[in-house]
Amino acid sequence: MVHVRRAAGRDIPAIMALLLQVNMVHHNGRPDLFKGPTTKYTEDELRAILADEATPVFVCADEEDRVLGHGFCVFQHAGGQLMEAHDTLYIDDICVDEAARGRGVGRALYQHILDFARVAGCYNVTLNVWTCNPGAIKFYEKLGMTPYRVGMEAIL
Repeated sequence: MVHVRRAAGRDIPAIMALLLQVNMVHHNGRPDLFKGPTTKYTEDELRAILADEATPVFVCADEEDRVLGHGFCVFQHAGGQLMEAHDTLYIDDICVDEAARGRGVGRALYQHILDFARVAGCYNVTLNVWTCNPGAIKFYEKLGMTPYRVGMEAIL
């Protein structure tokens, strides 16, 4: 059985290990863009993120409270002359430990984030996924997500 909760300072070592796994997926898929092995944040940066209400971070843990996955989120607001005003909860990163895949961790994190966003009054939840990570694309599609914008590139 797994449970999702807000991340705490005690989770930093486990989150750092997961951030390294995420980096290596991206590095292996796009070594022209992603350095490896490294992490997106330092421990001090992560500590600041955890303390900021605008950047909620959740962890999914097992019965012994071992972290099996994380979900980094960012509140965003859009609106103005062109767009209708709305609040979004952007999922900056979801990672499930390689050893815990297939146990419902990603689904639990995603559902918790959806519920959190609804309670917060968000219009939608968004995320970006790299095309070099087809497993993640299939996972998000299975959860009911659909593309809303496509990024394009031309390597020079």
